[in-house]
Amino acid sequence: MRHRHSVKVGPVGFRIGSAWRGPVAALHSLYADYPTPEDDIPDLTVRLYPERPWRRWLRPSVAISGDYWLPDAAPLPLAQGLLAAEMGMNLQVALGWRRHLLLHCSAVERDGRVLLMSGASGSGKSTLATLLALAGWRFLGDEFAFVSLDDGSVYPFPRAASLKNEAVAAVRAAGGVVGPVLEDTPKGRIGYWRPPAHAIARMAEAAPPRLLLFPRFGAPESVEAMAPSEAFVRLTQASTNYVALGQAGFSALTRLVQTVPALAIGYPDSATGLAMVDRLWGEA
Repeated sequence: MRHRHSVKVGPVGFRIGSAWRGPVAALHSLYADYPTPEDDIPDLTVRLYPERPWRRWLRPSVAISGDYWLPDAAPLPLAQGLLAAEMGMNLQVALGWRRHLLLHCSAVERDGRVLLMSGASGSGKSTLATLLALAGWRFLGDEFAFVSLDDGSVYPFPRAASLKNEAVAAVRAAGGVVGPVLEDTPKGRIGYWRPPAHAIARMAEAAPPRLLLFPRFGAPESVEAMAPSEAFVRLTQASTNYVALGQAGFSALTRLVQTVPALAIGYPDSATGLAMVDRLWGEA
C-alpha cells in the first residue's frame, strides 16, 4: 500500500498499510515509542483501503482487511482512520493468533503477579486498568490477555488503551493524558491513552496470574465468589481462539480457573472500584 507503519506490541508484530497518509501518521504518533518487528517481518498485516476507487477522494471511507477480515464489516469515515487501524489490529489478533490463549481481558501487574479483569463493553475493565496503571501498577493491556499455553503466565499486549465516553474524563481527572479523541464513532466518544514508557520497555516480561475479576460498573458495591466452572464458561465466551486451540486451549483455561480465584464485583464509581481492587488484591 502507498503508506505503511510497522510496530510491535507485546509478542505481535504488525504492518499496517493504508491508501491514505492520515491513519498511518496518527499511528506513528500514537506508537512512537514502540519497537518495530524483528527484521521488519510482521506476524500480522492490516489493510485500510477504499471499497471503490472514487471513495479515496469523494466522501472517503476506510474499509478494513488484512490477513483476516470480516466480509460484512462496515467502513468508517476517513476522520476515524485511527480507529479503523486499531480495529484492524485487534481483528487480526482475534482471528489469527494461535501462540497463546487469547482472553478479552484487561490486565495489570503488581508485585510480580497479574490481575485479570473480564467483562462486556461498558463493564469498566479498561477504565480500571488505566486508573490502576496511573496509580503505579504495570499496564499489560486493555484488550487481550495472552495466556501461555505452557505455564499459564500472562504476556503483555500494551497497545494504547481505548477509552470510551465518560472514561475519558475519569482518566484525565486522575492525571492521565488522553489523546487523540475521536467523536461520534460507532462506539461513541473514544480517546486513546498511551501507556508509560516502563510498560512498553517491559512488554516482553510475562507474569503469573493472581486474581480474576468480573467487574460491573454502575452497580451497587458487591463481591461474590465465582465457582471455577462459571469462570470457565464465561472465559470461553471471552476468548476468540479457545475453540481453534483445541486441547491446548482447554488445558490452559482449565489451569487458569483452577489455580486463580475469581470474583464478580459491582461498583458504583471508579473511586469505589479502585478501593475494592486494592482490598481484594491484599486478600487474594
